[in-house]
Amino acid sequence: MNRSDRDLLCELPAVELARRVRTRELSPVEVVDAVTARMAETEPSLHAFCTPAPERAREAARALAERIARGYRPGPLAGVPFGVKDLISTRGLRTTSGSPAYRDFVPDEDDIAVERMLAADAVVLGKTNASEFGYSATGHNPLFPTTRNPWDTALTPGGSSAGSAAAVAAGVGPLALGSDGGGSVRVPAALCGLVGFKASMGRVPVYPGCRDERFPGVSGWETLEHIGPLSRTVQDAALAVSVLAGPDPRDRHSIPCGDVDWVAAARAGAQEGAPGLRIAFSAGLGYLAVDPEVRRVVSDAAAVFSGALGCEVEEADPGWEDPAESFAALIMADTDLGGMRELARLHGSAMSPHLRAMLDRDWTAKNFTDAQMARKHVVNRTARFMARYDLLLTPTTCVPAFPVGIEGPTRIDGRRVSPTAWTGFTSPANLTGQPAISVPAGLTSDGRPVGLQIVGRHLADATVLRAAAAFERAAPWAHLRPPTGGTTASYPSPAPAVAG
Repeated sequence: MNRSDRDLLCELPAVELARRVRTRELSPVEVVDAVTARMAETEPSLHAFCTPAPERAREAARALAERIARGYRPGPLAGVPFGVKDLISTRGLRTTSGSPAYRDFVPDEDDIAVERMLAADAVVLGKTNASEFGYSATGHNPLFPTTRNPWDTALTPGGSSAGSAAAVAAGVGPLALGSDGGGSVRVPAALCGLVGFKASMGRVPVYPGCRDERFPGVSGWETLEHIGPLSRTVQDAALAVSVLAGPDPRDRHSIPCGDVDWVAAARAGAQEGAPGLRIAFSAGLGYLAVDPEVRRVVSDAAAVFSGALGCEVEEADPGWEDPAESFAALIMADTDLGGMRELARLHGSAMSPHLRAMLDRDWTAKNFTDAQMARKHVVNRTARFMARYDLLLTPTTCVPAFPVGIEGPTRIDGRRVSPTAWTGFTSPANLTGQPAISVPAGLTSDGRPVGLQIVGRHLADATVLRAAAAFERAAPWAHLRPPTGGTTASYPSPAPAVAG
């Protein structure tokens, strides 16, 4: 295969790759060979994969090709290569969660999402890098080289699903799995010019850890966490969720999904648009500092809905107060605090400073119950607000990508902020469980991607996908590709800071 043919395969969407494999126009081995060659080229600069598994991928592709040759009809993700965030368990493949505590841990079972992707005949490329236990919206941890943004290797790709975003943006697979407890799928999607979809709470089951099982001492954020895809197109995200969605007894919050035809919703948006929707646009939720370039790009995107798409758009803030402090308490309430503190006792000097700071705080029962009350306030306000609108549009992040090595800028648009404030748009949908997607809205004047977040009513996943696909048709982004390996342009560095 010559380089141009290989590069074409790396750019094809999952929908098209799977179709060609099913019709025998392509061999899954050709696809994996192309993508693993791209991986070998980009890894030295991007560090998207902490545990690459190209040989395992080739073996799986060869086995699938042999089955197809014998008459097997492959599943909906036939031969589609995908990365798996290192917080998501993979049987027989190291899963470290970016922590020294799990440096050599190899699970003996797959997470539900991985099971379902494999059952649909997708092919695992390896584990993608993440912040330690997912407690950061950037791509650095104590174990592996820092993940870089394919648009510019001086910049962060966002996180905590950092490697998943960097891999897909660089063409190392059209799909990757991420987890989203406060924006960790949507945030890196925004900073890398991708689609990142968090379906409604319970649509995609999450297999939580508990003490002495799976990840001893590490419990998943059971009331906040979601698993979702990162992709380059809305239809690819819809295809992935069509495979991932549906109840499972290992997730007590999981729900039936027969009310949603994921693929049809995205197709309808791409073909027919989404006219007549009532949409609220909030550029700052009433309290967030937002970079002027982000505000400009997202305001222009909102105008596409009111213009080309024929929607009714008005500016409106939902009316809740900033839940950031309560959100931190809810994370810790969902955590096995005793188990994590034991891990910190054993490995603390090697663990991330911001994680140690969170574990060291003197959390009280009142902190946790106050946070639950604040969450209920957001949920109630949201329900009343969304009764008037089909969708809420916001920026996905307050800033575009910034230099690696920090948790976030401490000043935005002239306001001094906490180093985690830049992710303030995404966590409310984790508090409420609403469906939310980040789609590319455009670029800043210096070429950094900006994401538009589309949030739907409770369980209105189909509306979110349809609107996202309609926007993709009206303001296409597939031609906006990063330089793959990144450049080394310099941007002003915010003062270093540690979150806590």
